[in-house]
Amino acid sequence: SRMDDTLDQMKKAAKAIVQFETTQFDPELQRMGDAILRCAKLLREAVPLLSAISPNAAKINELCEKIRQTEGEADDIHDAGVAELFRRYRPNGALEFIAAREVFDQLEKIVDRFDDAANEIEGIVVEHV
Repeated sequence: SRMDDTLDQMKKAAKAIVQFETTQFDPELQRMGDAILRCAKLLREAVPLLSAISPNAAKINELCEKIRQTEGEADDIHDAGVAELFRRYRPNGALEFIAAREVFDQLEKIVDRFDDAANEIEGIVVEHV
């Protein structure tokens, strides 16, 4: 399921952080972490509402829309973060850039998986309302 995909992506991101010995979390990485946490909280709020879809349809759709908005913000954070990494490591830090970008990419994919889960939930709502 999409939620399993989200958990799998979290494991991949954690593995990348460990593999690349990431010990500093720049502001952009912290903002990406905040976006992930926000999506997790929104999804946690939406899932129980599926037990009574019809009366909760509007709230479920609202929560899914917030996840979608957060995913868009995370894309912007990712782009800004990668640009900053490029500026920082441009002179002669190619390996550092590659490692840091991989961590960024893995974190951004978590938010993408949350968006996928929200889309699946919206599909369930449409089928039942």
